[in-house]
Amino acid sequence: MPKFLVRRWHGMHVLWAIGLIFLLTVALAWYEWLLGLVGLVLGGVVCVYFILAERAFRQDLQEYVLTLTRRIRNVGADVIAHLPFGIILYNENREVEWHNPFVAEATGRASVVGVPLEELFPELKNPSRGETEPGKTVIRFGERVFELIFRQQERLVYLIDMTEQWSLAKRYEDEKIALGIVMMDNFEEVAQGMDEQQRTLVLSRVTGRMSEWAQEHGMLLRRMSADRHLIVTNKQTLRQLEQSRFDLLDDVREMTADLKLPLTLSIGFAAGFDSILEIGQQAQSSLDIALGRGGDQAVVRVGQRQSFYGGKSSAVEKRTRVRARVIAHALRDLIRDSDHVIVMGHVEPDMDAIGASVGVWKMARHLGKESFIVLQDVNPSIERMMDLLKGDEQLYASFVKPEQALALATRRTLAVVVDTHRASMVPEPRLLEQTERVVIIDHHRRSEEIIQDAVLVYMEPYASSTCELVTELLQYVHEDIELEPREATALLAGITVDTKSFSVRTGARTFEAASYLRRSGADGAAVQRMMQEKLEEYVRKAEIVRHAEIWGDDIAIAAVERDEPVPQLIIAQAADMLMNMSGIAASFVIAKRTDGLVGISARSHGKINVQVVMEKLGGGGHLNDAAAQLKGSVREAAARLKAVLQELTEEEGQAE
Repeated sequence: MPKFLVRRWHGMHVLWAIGLIFLLTVALAWYEWLLGLVGLVLGGVVCVYFILAERAFRQDLQEYVLTLTRRIRNVGADVIAHLPFGIILYNENREVEWHNPFVAEATGRASVVGVPLEELFPELKNPSRGETEPGKTVIRFGERVFELIFRQQERLVYLIDMTEQWSLAKRYEDEKIALGIVMMDNFEEVAQGMDEQQRTLVLSRVTGRMSEWAQEHGMLLRRMSADRHLIVTNKQTLRQLEQSRFDLLDDVREMTADLKLPLTLSIGFAAGFDSILEIGQQAQSSLDIALGRGGDQAVVRVGQRQSFYGGKSSAVEKRTRVRARVIAHALRDLIRDSDHVIVMGHVEPDMDAIGASVGVWKMARHLGKESFIVLQDVNPSIERMMDLLKGDEQLYASFVKPEQALALATRRTLAVVVDTHRASMVPEPRLLEQTERVVIIDHHRRSEEIIQDAVLVYMEPYASSTCELVTELLQYVHEDIELEPREATALLAGITVDTKSFSVRTGARTFEAASYLRRSGADGAAVQRMMQEKLEEYVRKAEIVRHAEIWGDDIAIAAVERDEPVPQLIIAQAADMLMNMSGIAASFVIAKRTDGLVGISARSHGKINVQVVMEKLGGGGHLNDAAAQLKGSVREAAARLKAVLQELTEEEGQAE
């Protein structure tokens, strides 16, 4: 019994009341003893009443308190049983000791007592999958989404149903706007040889298929020009298009192939940015990348993620040289406005990179600007070409080391990058940061890792080689430019090597460039001597081919695990040898290079896009000619290659 209730009985107020009754009784008995006796009896009755009333009060109070406690206990149990969230208590072994009914209902079990938390919530085994912040984890049970809140000290877990909030957030993300731009590749070139009726027929068939495709997916399609359309949709539909791998590309390619027309589509999509303006800019940028990679493909940019789809066709040669003339005049103005010119190819340069560098060097010298070519070391693939260039003292003296080029560079230096467009592939990436103006001349399909903020970009995937592009530019830079025989021979060697003696990726403009070089004094016999093989090199290639195995039905993979490094040229030539075998659609040769990296050379007849395969391994190239360099062992590189091939095969199967 609380003390204040005990003091209630023998407190001063009770004592004063009894004392007053006693005094009044004594006073009354002083005058009349009979009345005093009656008063004494009545006083005793009052005292007894006081005692009985107090006892009754205490009993009633005790019963009330007990009832209230029982009610609170029952209500508490009922509240815990019907809480809109789960409560789990676990022991030091992270096993469930107690939980409320909500947990059983959420997990679909009658009881989870004794079950380890990692078994109950598999996401806890890999915290990175669902962890939102320290102490919080998002998990899923079927269609419901829950948030786990941990109280480590109390070994307590709260299980909160976040399904509705998650659904609203997902709907918000799904309904975000996505913009796409569709462009017909080569439309103007194709339409030149048609009359108006044929042109209208082709255009209506292609746009009709595009309209059907847009209606199937609930997208808004609006025509912007004769060969360009705008698409408005949302991220959910965009994901569906990615899952279908943009089957519209295949449909249009097959449709136009029946008409004997090289007409394809390029698509650029963007979503996941803050403003409509930024989404539109990114969509145009994605389209530019698709066109830069040769067209006939879709490029999707969602936030920082960039994906590529299609790219099954080789780039179609442009019939006009209008762009070459415009680029040449722009390059001429940039050279004249610079202090000097520094030309860079890629690391481990080949004849195409060196030949193109020599051509740009010639432009700068003819325009009265001092020019230098960056070359780290002479590798076996360019050894004979460098022996030829030694005969020109002025040209040979212009070759400098990367550190020398970095020392020569100023803010007004013009840096020209040839035969690559990736900053990681140049011998001195710091040079690109030290100069304000960078020019890119390349014939490879555009990758995501392109040099940023270049003032002039000339990328033509249809071209056989960078030497072909530089040769065309030389004819427009200045009307009286004259190539020396060694310079012309270097350019012709670059074209010859990349076309495998004019047998692959060769168009009319390739022969026109070669004809110009021959008129300028290019020595075809010297080019052939550069390409001659030594007996030991042929034996090494034959040894690599001997290790080849067939993966799948028509893919040859040769992984050479030996201590002796293999030059990149030998790796590439071995891949070419494998393509001469019947029934081989693509070949991959893997070997340890002289620089310690593992080199992969990939070749294809066009059925398999080896560029996509190499891009997934950090490399790049063309539809039927690509390469990559990896760290690690040959065995690890082979395993990674097979994993990528398996992934692409599964994606292709799903698309079908």
